[in-house]
Amino acid sequence: MVSGLINENPIVYEIKERRDVRAYSSNTDELSVDAIDQLEVFDILIAHHIRDIKDPEHPYSLEQLKVLTEDSVEVDDTKSHVRVTFTPTVEHCSMATIIGLCVRVKLMRSLPPRYKIDIRVAPGTHATEAAVNKQLNDKERVAAALENPNLVEMVDECLSPSFE
Repeated sequence: MVSGLINENPIVYEIKERRDVRAYSSNTDELSVDAIDQLEVFDILIAHHIRDIKDPEHPYSLEQLKVLTEDSVEVDDTKSHVRVTFTPTVEHCSMATIIGLCVRVKLMRSLPPRYKIDIRVAPGTHATEAAVNKQLNDKERVAAALENPNLVEMVDECLSPSFE
């Protein structure tokens, strides 16, 4: 985690109960295309969940800090489009770009390549909202960020599973 915290005392919320993955899909045909919905993106994506992404500053998940909620995920399966809107804990959060990059990387690793991923800061929740949104949705900037070993290490740390 980072020293010199921006938000020293974040509010930590209860998390929702998880769904049973086995009860969700009854299709056993490996070649069929399963529709992906909002809950699946938030709750049961592949092996790990975007709800479990850790905050770069605190030992809590983005769900526990209400940075990400189920309602912050929009999925249009027919257009192969996923939009995740996140809410930083403070308006001047210096980690907003890292949080958005973590969400993008998690979805890039988890979703089929046909999906267009759009990551946004919730309107009015960050001082530099437009700049953060531009960075997170510019392919060249994302690619450059993912070439930086220090950023990749930070992203991987946020995405690594916690065994609580």
